[in-house]
Order: sequence, then structure tokens, then C-alpha cells
Amino acid sequence: MPKMKSNSGAKKRFKVTGTGRIKRKKAFHRHILTKKSQKRKRNLRSDTLVDRADESRVKRMIGA
Repeated sequence: MPKMKSNSGAKKRFKVTGTGRIKRKKAFHRHILTKKSQKRKRNLRSDTLVDRADESRVKRMIGA
């Protein structure tokens, strides 16, 4: 049986934390930023964790 291939796009988007959770960036911070408030843009800068419901799926994609 061949090895499972990990998803290259997912590998670049997600990181595993020390406790095994998955870290991700927030969406909507790439373009069309002029209409967004400073507070909203500031909050989009920080990383957040992937929801528990999606964790197993993401882990399988990145091969963790």
C-alpha cells in the first residue's frame, strides 16, 4: 500500500500547536481593506484555532 499524500495547500495554511490543536489565520484580510474599520482589521491580524469539529479533517489533510 502506498503512503498517503498530504494536501500541499493545507500544509502551508495550518500549523500544529504544542498541545495538538491546529492554528490558522483569519479570512478577509487580503484586499478591500479600505471599507473595514481599524478594529476589525486589527482583530483579523491575530491567529486563531481551528474548530474542534474540523480538527480531525485538517489533521488528516496535513498528515499530522
